[in-house]
Amino acid sequence: MIQVTKRDGSKEPLDIEKLHKVVFHACDNITGVSPSEVEIKSQIQFYNGMTSKEIQETLIKASADLIDDENPNYQFVGGRLINYALRKEVYNDYTPFSVKELVERNIASGFYDAELLEQYSDEEWAKIDSFVKHDRDEALTYVAMEQLRGKYLCQNRVTGEIFETPQMCYVLIAATLFQNYPKDTRLSWVKDYYDAVSLHDISLPTPVMAGVRTPQRQFSSCVLIETDDSLDSINATASSIVKYVSQKAGIGIGGGNIRAIGSPIRRGDAFHTGIIPFYKHFQSATKSCSQGGVRGGAATIYYPVWHLEVEDMLVLKNNKGTEENRVRHMDYGVQFNKLMYERLISGGDITLFSPNDVPGLYEAFFADQDKFKELYERAERNTRLRKKSIKAIELFGSFMEERKNTGRIYLQNVDNANDHGSFLPDVAPIRQSNLCAEIDLPTKPLNDINDPDGEISLCTLSAINWGNIKSTGDFERVCRLAIRGLDALLSYQNYPILAAKLSTDKRRPLGVGIINFAYWLAKNDLTYQDITSEGLELIDEYAEAWSYYLIKASADLAVEQGAPSGNLETKYGHGITPNMTYKKDVDELVKHKERQDWKGLRKQLKATGIRNSTLMALMPAETSAQVANATNGIEPPRSLISVKQSKHGVLKQVVPEYKRLKNKYDLLWDQKSPEGYLKIMAVLQKYIDQGISINTSYNPTFSEDEKIPMSTMLQHLLMFYKYGGKQLYYFNTYDGQGEVDVSKMMDEPLEQTVVDDDDCESCVI
Repeated sequence: MIQVTKRDGSKEPLDIEKLHKVVFHACDNITGVSPSEVEIKSQIQFYNGMTSKEIQETLIKASADLIDDENPNYQFVGGRLINYALRKEVYNDYTPFSVKELVERNIASGFYDAELLEQYSDEEWAKIDSFVKHDRDEALTYVAMEQLRGKYLCQNRVTGEIFETPQMCYVLIAATLFQNYPKDTRLSWVKDYYDAVSLHDISLPTPVMAGVRTPQRQFSSCVLIETDDSLDSINATASSIVKYVSQKAGIGIGGGNIRAIGSPIRRGDAFHTGIIPFYKHFQSATKSCSQGGVRGGAATIYYPVWHLEVEDMLVLKNNKGTEENRVRHMDYGVQFNKLMYERLISGGDITLFSPNDVPGLYEAFFADQDKFKELYERAERNTRLRKKSIKAIELFGSFMEERKNTGRIYLQNVDNANDHGSFLPDVAPIRQSNLCAEIDLPTKPLNDINDPDGEISLCTLSAINWGNIKSTGDFERVCRLAIRGLDALLSYQNYPILAAKLSTDKRRPLGVGIINFAYWLAKNDLTYQDITSEGLELIDEYAEAWSYYLIKASADLAVEQGAPSGNLETKYGHGITPNMTYKKDVDELVKHKERQDWKGLRKQLKATGIRNSTLMALMPAETSAQVANATNGIEPPRSLISVKQSKHGVLKQVVPEYKRLKNKYDLLWDQKSPEGYLKIMAVLQKYIDQGISINTSYNPTFSEDEKIPMSTMLQHLLMFYKYGGKQLYYFNTYDGQGEVDVSKMMDEPLEQTVVDDDDCESCVI
């Protein structure tokens, strides 16, 4: 007889009937699953003296092991078994506490914000309790529940003890965000927002999911920090990085204005050590904090392609040199503009300069393209300046080679980012992007950590689940909720650095993205690779409505709560919307139409402004997409059943509606070219005031000799620029690395992909 060790240390015989009951409940009303299969799979792992918690985890693992292409619904069995285990841990019973009781308990233990209890009356807490639909936890998948209990649910990350269940998390996020709304309306907003996030119409990022309702009050995913060419500014940048990395934010660093090695300093008293030692300094700052155990620090540094040290900077991430000559633990974004592409097309040279040697060049690179060209060509003619010329094709080739080999050398087209951005470039230029290359916000360097004249930009994220959208009219409600929730968050959170608070007060930037796009395509019988003009028109129609209702929601909020002081530094403040400033080359792909009341909206924007300077950003969405049982952001899935190798173990995720749509999904490595994907991104970018984390992916098996020609990569780069692309994120290459035969590993007949858990996790919402 197997003896089970209970929580109090006592032992009792294994209760088979109780086990039956738990497993049968987990399988109830789920097609294609068998309680006996779960039990058979698990019983061989039972042993004398095992704890009740170990039995629960054994059942969970057994159900997860049964997930395959023939039996995808075991993902829901696994989710229910985790839910049972969670409730026993949190409530010591299957029946949850009331919301107020849980709040009181977790405030007493220091894990919830003490102010939360003060904001609502007993009557209001009772109404909030009536909003909660705990049975929604029963619909969460295995991978969703694993991610929730591993990353999102409030817990002691030292002991692993968890203090809440998913629906409690969702309703308390809603209650926290809308606590300062008028008392006669706020409960309605709490209910609507709770329904939207718990039914996954809206997807929330890691800082919000893990932080809102706790004493932690920093929820912005992305932090953009610019450094100037001075020791004071460099040290202020490093200090700012440490502050924000410690609070779960990912960092984008504008690091291109630091002078090149060999530049004289102190009137010739010494030579400058160059840019690389300071990048090492930023790397150390980034890696100094582990972000509260949720994820490690991460940063991307941006610099112009014409910097005198660019040849050395391009290779910082590769593995060919010694560690002393490399700065491998950050990513890099190389900045281009029209003039650089013209030099490539004409077979010309790109001349490299140290920014300090050409006053005004670095600033004009972002703010004024005509002035940049004038200064740049004048500097080329100046024989007294230190410079170096290199064939454009060689420099672009080096960039593409490093991008291909490392996967994480990114690109920013600074003219596209400014011309088609939210801000007026002459007063608030975009000089960098963020960690994951979807944010475009103004920055100014700090001279010290308390500098009121500097500007650190934050972006706070969420996403709309297109998989839940049945018609364009559905966007109105969910966009309104997404904007109001994030805007309220900006007022609720704290700002550890003055420059960040002042900037946020001035601009109130947000970034609403998209998840489940591949599912939406599959539902509409569309593909990435062979996207038709009719397909692009449908995408255009939905993207237009999504964009329109986001802008309308912010404009209406400005009428109600006021526009920020930086309103007139935005194009919105002058009645200019993104579908007026996009690259008109996109009209080659889809005919321009205005189906919404843009005329009326522009009139409103001119009259009363906009509440939020930015509204859209298409970020990676790996983890939150898993919680929502959705496909990742706007990306094609790598496999119908993916296996994510994470620090929490092996997690299996099945694409939505696997049985019905499995032949409709356009898988990543089945695509012969990224051209269809890039065309879709161009249409989406037309309506977006910030950027898109766009990945380029290649399967060499479709190329001659299984090598991707440089000419092909450069062709796609030019195509991306032509259609208004702002930033490029990962370069993915299918080469068999990371692909395993899971059927041999787990004795399951699966077509699966293993994905490492080392993706950017700050914007990974």
